[in-house]
Amino acid sequence: MYIHHTLQRYIATALRDFDVREHDIHLEHPADFMHGDYAINSALIYARNRGIAPRELAEQFVQELTKDMPAYLERIEIAGPGFINLFLARPFLQSTLADIIADSVHYGRGSLLSGKRVLIEHSSPNLFKPFHIGHMMNNAIGESLVRTAEYVGGDVIALSYPSDISLGIGKAIWFLLSNGGKEALAERATLHEQILLLGSCYVQGVRAFDDTPEIQSDVREITRQIFEQEPTPAYELYTLCKQLNIDYFIAITKRLGSHFADFIFESEAGVRGQDMVRAHTPSVFRVSNGAHIYEGEQDGLHTRVFINAEGYPTYEAKDIGLLAIKFERYQPDISVLITDHEQKEYYKVVLAAAGNIAPVWRDCSVHVTHGRMTLLGQKMSSRLGGVPTAVELLDTLRSDVYEKNTDASDDLADAIALAAIKFTILKTQAGKNINFDPDQSLSFEGDSGPYLQYTHARIQSLLTKGEGMGIHPRIDGALSEEVLLERMLYRFPHILERVIKDYSPHHLAHYALEVARVFNSWYGGTKILDPENPHAPYYLGLAQATGIILERSLYLLGIHAPERM
Repeated sequence: MYIHHTLQRYIATALRDFDVREHDIHLEHPADFMHGDYAINSALIYARNRGIAPRELAEQFVQELTKDMPAYLERIEIAGPGFINLFLARPFLQSTLADIIADSVHYGRGSLLSGKRVLIEHSSPNLFKPFHIGHMMNNAIGESLVRTAEYVGGDVIALSYPSDISLGIGKAIWFLLSNGGKEALAERATLHEQILLLGSCYVQGVRAFDDTPEIQSDVREITRQIFEQEPTPAYELYTLCKQLNIDYFIAITKRLGSHFADFIFESEAGVRGQDMVRAHTPSVFRVSNGAHIYEGEQDGLHTRVFINAEGYPTYEAKDIGLLAIKFERYQPDISVLITDHEQKEYYKVVLAAAGNIAPVWRDCSVHVTHGRMTLLGQKMSSRLGGVPTAVELLDTLRSDVYEKNTDASDDLADAIALAAIKFTILKTQAGKNINFDPDQSLSFEGDSGPYLQYTHARIQSLLTKGEGMGIHPRIDGALSEEVLLERMLYRFPHILERVIKDYSPHHLAHYALEVARVFNSWYGGTKILDPENPHAPYYLGLAQATGIILERSLYLLGIHAPERM
């Protein structure tokens, strides 16, 4: 049990005569350390129904809280209209530093999701489009949530739902068949070049379909052959291209630090969803002009088509099928889905319809959204072409790293490039758009992933030098002066819980950045490795604890923490 849990129980017990419930006690970290380590607004909440001024009720609360104040608290104060600020005692803060060092690999692990099976669906691209930097947003958020959910006790399954069948893919296959087919693919030397060809076929196939009405019947026939798995040249080419795309997807997501327990393909979900929509018509869906629709207006939403007039399942029906497969195969307690924020209203309708088939599908599903990414102002839209792929962006950033550090190994350069992209994404609040600036993201100063990596490497260098000087990290109570870092590191477990409760890694990204800033400020004004200073072991112990928290934070953000830079 970490201190925020202990405090919640202590406060609820002390205020039991006021009927204060533990789940109503919301502990927050004040922005200004002068206002304490934790603050609660319970007096403001409970005063509303008591006919009493919040500050007067806060005074009554503090009177009870200080009657038998535990040793881990130094003092309790009232601020403003009735906020209660709690200050942790210095011995507790120092004991936490010792705990961090003693349990460096596991510190902060919690039980928030203990006994819960958590399914996290992310990185689900169209297999006939290259994995571009827009997809990296989804992957970065998904991977960080996977790692954090595991860290706080969840039985986590990472799942991808690739789009492997659509009219758009039929257009791509038509174009490829018309322009060399297998032979055109064989001319490409690498898998990445083959995927770029398929992406080009997708874009040009879409344009040809729109500009040339006479080919539309052929494209639709190819799409039907693929959907019904007829043994035709088009279906044979499609199966080859699908496997190439899967191989590429596995390779690029591995480079990004992700792996997946399972794939559920759109083609599989489409068949299942089509059957389910028909089976629940007219109880949930109804037929209108030959199409099966869900009237979302009954839920304050809008109507959507689940099977079109031609008898084919739409994306909506496929998502119904996906829900059925996910819940039957894994029985998750929580099913997290990560998409672009423009899908928000769409999924409200899908989940509303799904809830009428099986309430658990709606009640256990969480939809997490992210914004769009632009590269120096260029809108990310793979449909229009001309968007840099993830591989191209990573390779470009890696070249920039080599220019700044000619001694960097390939692995280090790749790790720095990944940190630059991932941190830019993860420090952004869910749903917000990002204008990615490669130069700013690679900076070793400021709000960047490489800045965090550099700070971690700096600490490792300090520890190595300290060992050579015979200075060993030691946490004790000898240091009288207070170091701000002491009031930062204990917060780590609470931050992780906020990430999970809000499904937003930006809490952890901002926390890690603040820890790094505070450390570097302290480092700049303190001679840590001074053999003549009796406090040098404590200083080094504080640095070691900081390095552990930064390493754990970076890992949970999906970023490697180098030992040297």
